[in-house]
Amino acid sequence: MAEAHAAVAFSFAITHEGFDINYDHEVLNLVWNSGVRSWKKRLARARNGVRNGVYPAHIQSLWLISAIALGLHFAGYQAPFNLTNRVLVHLPSNTTNWQVTACFLAALVIWLSICFTMRYTLKLLLMYKGWMYESRAPGSRVSLPTMLWVAVVRVLSSWNKPGLYSFQGSLPRLPLPSVKDTMTRYLRSVRPLLDDDNYSRMERLAKEFEQNIGKKLQWYLVLKSWWSTNYVSDWWEEYVYLRGRSPLCVNSNFYGTDAIFMNLTNKQAARAANVVHLLLNFRRLIEHQELQPIMVQGMIPLCSWQYERTFNTARVPGLETDRIIHYKDSNHIVVLHKGCYYKMIIYHKGRILRPCELQVQIEEILKAKATPLDGEEHLAALTAWNRSKWAEARNTYFSRGVNHVSLRTIESAAFVLSLDDEPFEFDLERPELLDNFGKKLLHGNGYNRWFDKCFTVCVATNGRVGFNAEHTWSDAAIASHMWENLIVDDLVSDGADAPVLGHLWEYIFGDDIYGYDEAGDTKGTPEFQPPLPTRLSWDLTPCLSKIDEATVDVTKLINEVNLRILVHQEYGKGFMKKCRISPDAYIQMALQLAYYRDAGRFSLTYEASMTRLFREGRTETVRPCTIESAAWVKAMQNQSISNDERVKMLQAACDRHQLGYQDSMCGRGIDRHLFCLYVVSKYLEVDSPFLNEVLSEPWRLSTSQTPHGQTPKMDLKKHPNCISAGGGFGPVADDGYGVSYIIAGENLIFFHISAKTTCQQTDVHRFSENISQALADIRSMFEQHIRDHPKPAKSIQNGAST
Repeated sequence: MAEAHAAVAFSFAITHEGFDINYDHEVLNLVWNSGVRSWKKRLARARNGVRNGVYPAHIQSLWLISAIALGLHFAGYQAPFNLTNRVLVHLPSNTTNWQVTACFLAALVIWLSICFTMRYTLKLLLMYKGWMYESRAPGSRVSLPTMLWVAVVRVLSSWNKPGLYSFQGSLPRLPLPSVKDTMTRYLRSVRPLLDDDNYSRMERLAKEFEQNIGKKLQWYLVLKSWWSTNYVSDWWEEYVYLRGRSPLCVNSNFYGTDAIFMNLTNKQAARAANVVHLLLNFRRLIEHQELQPIMVQGMIPLCSWQYERTFNTARVPGLETDRIIHYKDSNHIVVLHKGCYYKMIIYHKGRILRPCELQVQIEEILKAKATPLDGEEHLAALTAWNRSKWAEARNTYFSRGVNHVSLRTIESAAFVLSLDDEPFEFDLERPELLDNFGKKLLHGNGYNRWFDKCFTVCVATNGRVGFNAEHTWSDAAIASHMWENLIVDDLVSDGADAPVLGHLWEYIFGDDIYGYDEAGDTKGTPEFQPPLPTRLSWDLTPCLSKIDEATVDVTKLINEVNLRILVHQEYGKGFMKKCRISPDAYIQMALQLAYYRDAGRFSLTYEASMTRLFREGRTETVRPCTIESAAWVKAMQNQSISNDERVKMLQAACDRHQLGYQDSMCGRGIDRHLFCLYVVSKYLEVDSPFLNEVLSEPWRLSTSQTPHGQTPKMDLKKHPNCISAGGGFGPVADDGYGVSYIIAGENLIFFHISAKTTCQQTDVHRFSENISQALADIRSMFEQHIRDHPKPAKSIQNGAST
């Protein structure tokens, strides 16, 4: 075995003839190469740290300023503030060498002053958010302050080519709203959900909170906002994710699908090898900070903080709270196939293995006749178990010995690759196939995904791929814009964010198209025989009962969840934009109408927006159920309301939704502020009836939009079928729906709808039909408006026929 071989790579013994030393050249060479690679990464981090620290200035500009300082000094002129002479008096002598040294030190001071002036000027400029509230009505002009702001920001942000983290020091902190403003926004958001008596009661609770305990809690939050980089993110990660005791499977993890309209190869090993190679290339771009940060309109940066933990990361269970472990480096991945775990080396002879070499390794696994050890096949069910139970089992059975070594191998891997033994199928005539595709990625069979890992790549026997990702380290598929069409006003009209996994997934698709030969294998010829994968060893006999119990629980869990993926091909964003309505707002209003018809009432609705315009920003909640949206939905159910009036009410509802989205992106949201106030109240052991009621309200309709087009590698004009069907998540409430959608093109939208089968009030197929009907009714409403008002509606008609 390779483990035994490595264990005796170096040994010595004392004999009567002296010392007997034995060592293995190949293994020691691997150790040497690993050390060299580690030091190269340290040097790269140090170099990038300096570059990021002085951005947007160039490091090379130091030499220019030094040359100017030398020229001024030896030409008899003084440097600014006479710095050269002031430095020189503190040096040992006045010789030429010391004069050169003084010039360099003076130049360094001037250069650093310029660097930090540029840096903080950019930071002050990025605090301005007035550009987001500019009118987008036809014929409206951008205000002069915004035009000047755009000009200056564009110059500073394009002054130097940024690295991945170059803008981190220039991003502003998330602003803290006032309690009064949050109370006002909250009361307005719940008005359509409460009758007059309950609304009056909530008004009274909010006023008491604002005038009494709210002031004290806000004072502590002010201190935290001054002291910490982001007053929300650390508490959000700890209390929403790490302290949650529910299983990660279905309740937390999310999934993403393949480009379903194309199948690049039917060979499982080839597709897996190419995807693994592209993922490793993406990791290298992150490590070397060569990945370009996402920039809105090429000038407004989004926070790149979440990229750091994309790879080599695992969530470790704890009795009361979990923790995230991130390893600086990893030279292997773990492969799961037919219940057996393998360690697969991805670096050899100083480089990443090529796709054709990775394919050789994967084919070895697929051809293996290995059978799982006792308990090994269902081992991953522990990661889908209650977190406290998994922590207890981990501490008891995996804290030492061979189990500890193998578990650490999984947790320290770059990621997990699951080679499934069934196909992922898709056929428009058989929608249940796509539903099953989503279910296999959301939860699999409960034990063929390592749910604790940053992400698990799933490859089917027919070559299709998908992923299942842990949620703590990064945001899921949250509302985003079609980045390839981004203009300033579109940022908030379509929604805006770029989840890391979405960016990574698109990067893969961009290059995966060209990775196969005519036979469906990866291109190229191996230069050497790559290291063979090695089986992980386990001693699971003592914990078989725990594994069986976890398997029973996760099987029950996944049987309680139903998933429906709706493919809407009647129209897409083209028609919506011709209607001069934000596609995101358009779909959110359709969801409000569909839910009202499904449940017979309005419900608290969650839509995720991003706060990555701020440092370490994650998400904020948009509340699509508003006074205006509720009025429009009721109008759609009232035949006495004219069509023109309905159109006006829908436009008003969409405008209000846009304003809520803008406020959320600019740090003026409702829910994160209330959440942090609640956390402070718990620390101070102060009871607040208002916060207790607000934080206990269920989100029966939880929604998000999946992005695409975040990378220029996605050339959809050249490869129109290279579009993922998006991804989804489980329902947030037991009696509610989870809805993720992706506006995939001019005439294509995917909806991923999840709900619990144990709830009699919810049904994913019924809700899917209600969504389709709502979209059809809105289109009919606008087409009627076109017929009634033909002059201004010409562009709409063209869009409707596209």
